[in-house]
Amino acid sequence: MDNIICPKDFPELKNDTFLRAARGEETQQVPVWCMRQAGRYLPEFRELRAGKDFFDTCRSPEACCELTLQPLRRFPFDAAIIFCDILVVPQALGMDVQMVPGKGPSFPEPLKGPEDLQRLRTKVDVPAELGYVFSAITLTRHKLEGKVPLIGFTGAPWTLMAYMIEGGGSTTYSKAKRWLYTHPEASHQLLGQLTSVIVDYLLGQVAAGAQALQVFESHAGVLGPVEFKEFCLPYLRDIARRVKEQLKESGQDSVPMIVFAKDGHYALEDLAQSHYEVVGLDWTIDPRSARVRTGGKVALQGNMDPCALYAPKETIAEIVKKMLDGFGPRGYIANLGHGLYPDMDPEHVGAFVEAVHSHSRQLLK
Repeated sequence: MDNIICPKDFPELKNDTFLRAARGEETQQVPVWCMRQAGRYLPEFRELRAGKDFFDTCRSPEACCELTLQPLRRFPFDAAIIFCDILVVPQALGMDVQMVPGKGPSFPEPLKGPEDLQRLRTKVDVPAELGYVFSAITLTRHKLEGKVPLIGFTGAPWTLMAYMIEGGGSTTYSKAKRWLYTHPEASHQLLGQLTSVIVDYLLGQVAAGAQALQVFESHAGVLGPVEFKEFCLPYLRDIARRVKEQLKESGQDSVPMIVFAKDGHYALEDLAQSHYEVVGLDWTIDPRSARVRTGGKVALQGNMDPCALYAPKETIAEIVKKMLDGFGPRGYIANLGHGLYPDMDPEHVGAFVEAVHSHSRQLLK
């Protein structure tokens, strides 16, 4: 078992299409993966997760590995993403987070005011607190047998801060936004603290075997351009810059980094100049205009509306064709504009993957 958990001597990568596209290099076809591809839409996922606590599952490298591999047995995805959750970072800072079935994440004691920042650990021993994620990544890299690259990920500072103050999901995130307007200094303190933990967390993921990294700014859409520029962008840029610098300093290979700011279309030009190789897009952005606005500086990832998967398979193929024609087949990774929903039909996911591969091969002929 020990040799399997060791982050070296990984099997040789057989399919590097995703990594090549992320760097803007030529590929034979457009790579495709789906956010939440390891998810409740798969019966085998529901079976493995049945009756088990969500975060207990996250803390089991064997369970995470199995859940990460499940979708790859069904579909020819071009990348795997480690099964985990963005809220393990607030847990590492000492906050209690529970996953309530049917409700989602819940913080029994959210941050109420700046004085609550004292409750957070000032020094986080990332390997001690989040080593189970690193073990899951290393185990999965071995078990993938070089089939496709493995993506590691984190939530972005503002998105995590929003959960920590709100205490769970929200439509307005008004409690968290209130901090930005009434406690800007405390907000920056918290965002800075989160950024430092995230940088160490991402570096640990790369050391464990992650071949690409995605930063999820899931709550970009509740902010306007001014707040985004003050409370999101500097930290997103800082994360990418620090991760790249530290990888270079320690003589490790750099890995492509993806930033996904959901509903942050007002910030597209800024995101394209933030040290990330790839900018992920949701379905509210027109592919052609995204290409123009990012000026060829980055690869793009996205952005089919997940609900398009409810359509008949022939319609899915037509939607994919339009999407690929809009993005063009170079410097492009096909994905959904958000994660898969639990009631989606796996066969329709298969149709999506197949349509991306077959249409992109025709475009690249």
